[in-house]
Order: sequence, then structure tokens, then C-alpha cells
Amino acid sequence: MIRVGLLGCGNVGRIIAKEHVGVEIVALHDRILERAEEAARLCNAVVHRDFASFVKADMDIVVEAASVAAVREHAEEILGNGKDLVILSVGALADRDFLDRIISLARAKGRRIRIPSGAIVGLDNLKVGRIAPMEKLLLRTTKSPESLNIRADRRMMIFSGKANDCIREFPKNINVAVALGLAAGRDADVEIWIDPEVDRNIHEIIAEGSFGEIFIRVENVPSPDNPATSYLAALSVLTLLRDLNEPLVVGT
Repeated sequence: MIRVGLLGCGNVGRIIAKEHVGVEIVALHDRILERAEEAARLCNAVVHRDFASFVKADMDIVVEAASVAAVREHAEEILGNGKDLVILSVGALADRDFLDRIISLARAKGRRIRIPSGAIVGLDNLKVGRIAPMEKLLLRTTKSPESLNIRADRRMMIFSGKANDCIREFPKNINVAVALGLAAGRDADVEIWIDPEVDRNIHEIIAEGSFGEIFIRVENVPSPDNPATSYLAALSVLTLLRDLNEPLVVGT
């Protein structure tokens, strides 16, 4: 059975610890020790107080469910220690130099970096954009004002621009846009809207190219403990882990 280390034991990490299927979670690390200890009670994994001991643990793959900063700080050490890596905080890969560096390291070490679908669907078919370039790729995200700590009494757009520009203003809401760009092979245009009438995180994806047109709308139920995070994001990681050893994998 594949042995998994979990880096980050917040809301998403706890869901993964509790609901994992087909793999064994053996090691946990979080900068807040209490969170790691709480997750350990759900999966009987060993809590590592420091990252140095965590990365040396006997495991095959590390799932990052912590933060963009954690990816930037630890990805190279994880790959350098011979572990595959699942990155949920995909916004870290908007830094092209960093992305190229960890890809080169993974290739040299014979490891793999895996990006789950996260809070959206359709990444598999959007990968056709790397073969048949897309003329348009737009992500329109709508959230409640409360989830972004903004006060508003009407629907309004609070950002319009490229994914790389969005990082500076909304660093915690860029993961989907970066994942789209990595899949399609081009930067996504991004619109962020707030709407006091919505109680879900809504992502609309519009893509156009020689293949035709794609329109995807996902209405995510927020995670109970964190309205800024979608439950679907955690489920996508659980599905990725379950499929690692499956003889039949569906999707491009």
C-alpha cells in the first residue's frame, strides 16, 4: 500500500486524514502542533514536530495541504529526498523560475509532481490546449463577501486581469487560475466577483479553440470549518490518492 505523508493539517488536511481510501497515511507535519495531533487521531499516523524528521520518514508521496509559502519552502527538499509530491496550493507554481526548478529536480530524481483538480472539474480535457492552442481561457469566480473579508450589499467585480496579477491582490484565491493555466498551456484571464446572495463558491470556466467551446460551472459547497475552502478540493485529493494504484484510471 502506498504510504503518504501529509504536510498541513488544517481543514483540508483533516478531511484527507479522516476520509482517505486505498492508501496509508503514515506521517503528519503542521507548524501548529495541535492541528497535527488532532489529524493523527483520525488516521493513526506519526506526528513529526519538525519538518526535517518528517521529510525523512518512510513514505512514498507527500500531500501538501498547507499554503503557497509551504510549497515554496519545502517542495525541493521533498523531491530531493525521493518523495513524489501532490501540490494543492498551486498558486506557488505561478513563479515560473520555481516551477522550472522543481520540474528539473523531479526529473533528475525520477519523481512526480501531481496537481489535483482541486475546486473545479475539467482539467483533463483542458489539457488539449497544449496541443491545439486556446484562443480564450477565462475563469470567473464568485464568492460571498464574507469569505473574502469584504463588506458588500450587491454583486460586484473586485478583480479583472491575468492570473499572475491576481496573485498579488488575492493570493489565497489563485490556485484554480494557476491550475487552469498549467493544464491549458496558457495564462488564464481571471474575474473575481462577490455576491451577498450566494452561499457557495462558484467557478465558471470558458474556453474556446479549434476544438470548439467549453463552458463549465461548478458550485462548490464550502467546507464546514472554512468558507473560503471548497469541500470538492479535498475530495479531489482523496480521489487522486485512491487512483494511484488503480489498474484503470478514467480521464485524459
